[in-house]
Amino acid sequence: MDIKILKEAALKFGTPIYLYDLKIIENQFDRLNKALSVLKNYKIHFAAKSLSNISILKFINKLGAGLDAVSIEEVMIGLKCGFNKNDIIYTPNGVSFEEIKKVFKLGVKINLDSIESIKDFVNEFGNQSITVRINPGIYAGGNNNVSVGHLESKFGITEDRMHELKDMEVKEKIKITGLHIHTGSDITNNNQFKEGIKKIFSIARDFKNIETIDLGGGIKIPYYDNDTSTNLNDYVEEVSKELNKFETKFNKKLKLIFEPGKFLVSDSGFLITQVNYIKSTSTKEFIQLNSGFNHLLRPNLYGSHHEVINLNNPEGRKKEYDVVGYICEKDTFAEKRKIPNTSKGDLICFRNAGAYCFNMASNYNSRPRPAEICFYKEKFHKIRKAEDLNDLLENQIDIFS
Repeated sequence: MDIKILKEAALKFGTPIYLYDLKIIENQFDRLNKALSVLKNYKIHFAAKSLSNISILKFINKLGAGLDAVSIEEVMIGLKCGFNKNDIIYTPNGVSFEEIKKVFKLGVKINLDSIESIKDFVNEFGNQSITVRINPGIYAGGNNNVSVGHLESKFGITEDRMHELKDMEVKEKIKITGLHIHTGSDITNNNQFKEGIKKIFSIARDFKNIETIDLGGGIKIPYYDNDTSTNLNDYVEEVSKELNKFETKFNKKLKLIFEPGKFLVSDSGFLITQVNYIKSTSTKEFIQLNSGFNHLLRPNLYGSHHEVINLNNPEGRKKEYDVVGYICEKDTFAEKRKIPNTSKGDLICFRNAGAYCFNMASNYNSRPRPAEICFYKEKFHKIRKAEDLNDLLENQIDIFS
């Protein structure tokens, strides 16, 4: 996005704000569709947990995507945003069976990831069609917190319990119509993708009612110049190879599902902040911002890299800074980062702030969450108002008044 537009947004709406360029989302969707088109029978489902603003969800629905939901709230928001119930897949983890029952009655597709929850499901609803999430025993992803396919992970059903699933299906207690796999996020090693793809197609051979294979997400995008990324063509080629082998051997056509979140929306988002002070010590200089990890948690939680742009001096002579927030804890966006010379009042922008950024924001330190703005067809549109003190107090109950 042009720096002029970013500055204009800050002047118009104040800071901090989240700004999303919807054209970038559309371009990413088209790019992925083009890469996947050789597979013929597939569907892209957007991971709602990455960015769940209703205006964004409605836009993505209009592009033709389905929805990957992990909570009953995401399911209900998806339905309100116009997603067809047949295009919503509910993949919970560790939720109560009461929630699973409520979601099942909403009519969306159920994807369970434990033998225990499947047994409860069978006892309540009998022989129904469901999909199940497999734990492939593969460590993959850019950070331990987002590596979810290894044997120590809480996610999915491990291979040593597949016989229980097969036994339930043979006894007509359940009908397994789909398998799901998701090993992690930010995967650059295509060998890890290949291992997971081969594993899920191998397991699919044991289920006679199989109709869909859900390959989850994990496609990595670059966060800075010369950063690594997933090779889409190689990834799709491996999927196509395993799919053709399966369909030829079993004379059965499968539908493939992909669940990108970050790939679709990360590049579209920008967090725009302002410099409160430049603080100097004997060893370093800090850029102190009017925001913190209450608004952008990923650097603290995952060690994630977000490019930092000084909108007032983008081409200036670079100095080394630590970029920090106003939260009363270690609150660091970037350490020892080379940034153009920065002054009090400058506008500082973080790139790749579209996925898992606003959605992970909090009111820590009793700070309000910022506004969300989108840029579409050369116009700004406010899609969430900034919070204020009244929002922080609204649901609290004063027992002493």
